[in-house]
Amino acid sequence: MSQVEFQSEFESNRRSYGRTPVALFGRCLLPNQLEIPCQATDISPGDVGIISAHTPLAGESIILYLDHVGRLEGQCARVFRGGFALTIDCTPRKREKLTARIEWLKAHKQFLAEDQRQHDRIEPENPNSQIRLSDGRSYPIKIIDISLSGAAIKCDVKPAIGSKVSLAGMEGSVVRHFIGGVGIQFAGIADRNGNLAN
Repeated sequence: MSQVEFQSEFESNRRSYGRTPVALFGRCLLPNQLEIPCQATDISPGDVGIISAHTPLAGESIILYLDHVGRLEGQCARVFRGGFALTIDCTPRKREKLTARIEWLKAHKQFLAEDQRQHDRIEPENPNSQIRLSDGRSYPIKIIDISLSGAAIKCDVKPAIGSKVSLAGMEGSVVRHFIGGVGIQFAGIADRNGNLAN
């Protein structure tokens, strides 16, 4: 399927399904076998918006594991600033289950992202990730808790306060040190239309 056809299918999904803003963390398996941390910013039974440090090409197949949702498969429909949109491929039965799961998320407000200025911290099911410093060095870390506005992480290195870092595809700065880790404040996130939310 061409990029134009994927875009058309994506737009059709947008019309068919209402999107729910969420703050769900997970990981993506790209076609080159690279596994990267990511975050879903909105989801519907037909598609999901993802922010990540690496983006696939339009049309590439992706396997996505989201906390509280599970495994999803699909194709990259469109790349935007800081992430991409994924059309979800699944059976009608699995789509029904996904629809029910989205309704469950709506009933548990801590997973929603209706107000981009205020976000509850959540503990990801898979806390293992990496931070990348401005000089390109990367270090393994464990996420203590994270939201769309910031994160607390356990790490062996402590970049200076004010240092620019990248975590789970989001750019931010170190704002505090504590025993065993650091606090990060994100500069902003991009929605699937490429607009930054602070």
